[in-house]
Amino acid sequence: MTRAALIAAYLAALLAVDTQVDLHGQLVLGALTWCVLILVARPLPVERRAQVAVVICAATVAELTGSILWGVYSYRLHNLPTFVPPAHGLVFMAGLSLSEALRRHARPLVLVAATIASVWGVLGLTLLPRMDAAGALGVPLLLAFLWRSRARAAYAGVFLVVAGLELYGTAIGTWRWAEKLPGLGIPDGNPPSGVASGYVWFDVMALLLAPRLLAIARRGWSRAFATRATSPTAGVRPRASPKPTRASCSPA
Repeated sequence: MTRAALIAAYLAALLAVDTQVDLHGQLVLGALTWCVLILVARPLPVERRAQVAVVICAATVAELTGSILWGVYSYRLHNLPTFVPPAHGLVFMAGLSLSEALRRHARPLVLVAATIASVWGVLGLTLLPRMDAAGALGVPLLLAFLWRSRARAAYAGVFLVVAGLELYGTAIGTWRWAEKLPGLGIPDGNPPSGVASGYVWFDVMALLLAPRLLAIARRGWSRAFATRATSPTAGVRPRASPKPTRASCSPA
């Protein structure tokens, strides 16, 4: 719980500072956030660090697609801030830390997340100032993960962290969601109620792919070491060639 709270506090401060800096300042924030990510991830098991790496890769691709190419949302300077990829890794670790801290209360945690997502989706279609049809489309997907997945508690923890950061980030103007999905015309909220369902896909990929990627890497290392150990020249020092001796000359 302490780790989740510290990460959330850092991310809140990061987003607040970002509203006051230019591009060069964002570069500094990006370098700082990478350092924080490495520091927080260092004590984690290898598999967990691999999951964080997968989340960062998947989220970065999604950010480039959704923000830069599609324009579903845009950051304050209309770029992809350098602190965003490592921040995704921190969000993932915060959500997992929250779910692990509340392991004994996993069912209430999932219920709270499902209730918030459902109510938010309904309000986006009825009472909120902006119609949020696009966000509401993502809520059933999120509820399906919370209902059926074995990692439902982890998804619930990540949802709560993502929801809090989305509400905070859009409120202070770090990023803003388009009123309608470009090219589709579907009304979207700011932030959308089902935005966390997209983030759940990053978590699914991390939880499924990271163990497989580690297994492949370990098999590769094992084969490399085995090949080196069985090589005929392994561990054998090359023999030094004898020094040439000067032929003796006898008188004729």
